[in-house]
Formats: sequence, structure tokens, C-alpha cells
Amino acid sequence: MRRNFPGDDGRPARRARPHRSSPSRMVVITVSPHPSPAGSTGPTRTFGVEEELLLVDAETLEPAAVSRSVVRDRDGHPARSGHWITTELQQEQIEVACPPVTGLADQLTAIRQGRALLDAAARRTGARAVALAAPVFPARPHLVPHPRYEWLRDRFGLVAVEQQTCGMHVHVGVSDPAEGVAVLDRIRGWLPVLLALSANSPFWYGQDTGYDSYRYQTWTRWPTAGPDELLGTPEEYDRRCEALLRSGVALDRGMLYFDARLSARYPTVEIRIADVCLEAEHAAALAALSRALVETAAAQWRAGAAAPPTGVGQLRAWSWQAGVAGVGGALVSPVSGAPAPAAEVVAELVDLVRPVLAEWGEAEQVEAAVAGVLRDGSGARQQRAAFAARQDPHDVVRVALEATHR
Repeated sequence: MRRNFPGDDGRPARRARPHRSSPSRMVVITVSPHPSPAGSTGPTRTFGVEEELLLVDAETLEPAAVSRSVVRDRDGHPARSGHWITTELQQEQIEVACPPVTGLADQLTAIRQGRALLDAAARRTGARAVALAAPVFPARPHLVPHPRYEWLRDRFGLVAVEQQTCGMHVHVGVSDPAEGVAVLDRIRGWLPVLLALSANSPFWYGQDTGYDSYRYQTWTRWPTAGPDELLGTPEEYDRRCEALLRSGVALDRGMLYFDARLSARYPTVEIRIADVCLEAEHAAALAALSRALVETAAAQWRAGAAAPPTGVGQLRAWSWQAGVAGVGGALVSPVSGAPAPAAEVVAELVDLVRPVLAEWGEAEQVEAAVAGVLRDGSGARQQRAAFAARQDPHDVVRVALEATHR
């Protein structure tokens, strides 16, 4: 029986046996934010954000395969602010992990600093960093030449070759695995609402997909991605993870791409369903909403409230609906299980977490940001509006760059 998070005892998390064509040792590149041990409950519950962005040529605005040069510019070291820059699967992608914070204002500062840090390093290679969650141009990406990614390409073929999506991962500190699993069980139905609020990927390699978040549709082609079952206990969580690893389909715990999971490295719940948001203010508000959701779920667990028995099939349908409609149509209400206007379902989520947001002094800012997304649309609407005038993807990237660094 596990009594600590993976790695808490100084040892790496257990890995699956690599595919026989893979090298004997795999290294996870991404570095997640680490919350302070004290920041796991109440108004000091820490949260940190990882953002994946696309890299484009500073002049042509077309994809730029320069992530290794961008990371090399940082020489693998964190910035003084505590941010880390890392490569991702494709050379046209880059990731920044922000340091953990305890408030919305600090989160917004951290996200803006992370984007500025990425962009400054990218500029030195003749590129820019832009918060687009999926590729706009019809150009095939270039895999980062790393054993882990080469293994993914050989194992998963076109799924890996085409994969060029950018998400936002919110790490929220939890006190122990029992609280973490209790939170996972109680936030499952609300994750599609977070996806809808973040939706920022209407295009896919030069085509309008008809979805507000096509990133989520492509991401769930991975066999270990999507919603998870009700878990109940840390032991059951471990059992299910080990079963997936034993199957040989997943390489290691880092490849268990659940919509939300226990971090394989740190004592956090990692909410992974969202697109990277076009605007930093929206990203910070979504992170604060996620943290309040975790706090609310933990309080429900402590009070003895049972987790809703929603099935994985239902959750997949709800997430599909959120990906196609965003906030511009109907979402499935976790309260009723039936479709309702997006504004009503989002209001249900805000009502649920409002006591926590109010206690922490974040209700006004989060509600204002959410109202702005409902009024003006998420990044998907802004991308389509930019494309509509001339049907030119360059216009989409130009508008997105301005919004990314606003």
C-alpha cells in the first residue's frame, strides 16, 4: 500500500517496461511546479500552471521548429522567478512551468512572466511564442529527437506524428493521496465545463474543424487519455495505474493522460483538460476556478458527501459536447445530466465554488473573467473572427500573438 506520493521517498515512480524497440532508459522532460508542503489546505492551498505554446517565425508567422534552441538559450536552468522552460513532443512547441502561488493576482503575474520569458528566449532564435492550442497552418511538425518521443512515434504512429496541441495544466496542492483521490472523484463532472471555458483550438492544420476545442478531440486519441473511473481510495488509483502500465500500452506514469490525475512527481492534483488560453487573464481565472473546485471537493469529502456516480461513457459525451460547443452553445449540466445553455451550466459551477472564491477574495475577479468569456467568447471565437476577413491563417496568428502578450 502506498503511503506517499510517487517520488516522495526520493525514488522515482515505478515505470512500465519499455516497448522492445525503445531504449532502456526514458527521461521525462517536463518539470512540474512544486507546491510548498504547507500550502495544501485553505486559502494557502498552492496552485501552479504549466502552459504549452506554439513557436512561429517572427517574420512569416509560420511554424518554427526551434524549441531546442529556445531551451538551450535557457541552458536548462530555471529563471530567477522560478519558471522552467522545457521542450515538448514537437519542435514547434514549447512549455513553461510557472512557480506555485497562493493567490489569483500572483497567478496572473506568474503566467504573464512565463509567457514573456518564453517569448524573449524565442525572439533570440527569430521566433515568437503564441498561445494557440492547435496548429493553424497546414504544415507537418518536426519531432524533437529524443528517445522518449521517438518511442512514442514508433509505438503510436500518426497519433504521435500529428500531435501538436497545447494545453494548460493546473497543479493544485493536496495534503495526501487520500485527499487527492477524493478530489478526483468529486470534480470529474465539472471538468468539461473547464474545457468549454478554455476552448482555443478551432483549426487543425489549415482547416476549420467545426469544434471550439479540436485539441481535446485529437488528444483523446491517445489510449490513456480522457476521464477516469470513480476511484475511492489511493490503493484503487494505484491498482488501475499499475494495470495500465502492466499492459505495455503506457510507458510510465507520465503517460497516463487522464483529464485529471495525481501528479507522478509532486503532491498535487493535476487538472489537464483545458486548452491553453489565448489571454493570460483568462488562464489565471481558470486556474483560480480550478483551485476553488479542488478546495470545494475536498470539503465535500471531509463532510462525508459521496462522489457523484457518473460513468466514464457519460463523461466522454459531456467532454465531446464541451469541445464542439465551447461556451457558444449547450453544455451538459453535471447537476441534471441534461443539456442547458452554456451560461447556465457555467453559472452552476461558479455557484458551487463561490463560497471558496469569496473567502479567498477572488470571487469578483473570477466572475468578471468568466462573464467576459461568456460575452465575447473564448479564444476559438477570436481565432475564427480573425480568419473570417481574408481567410488567411497569418491573420489568426497575428491576432493571437497580440492577445498572448497583452
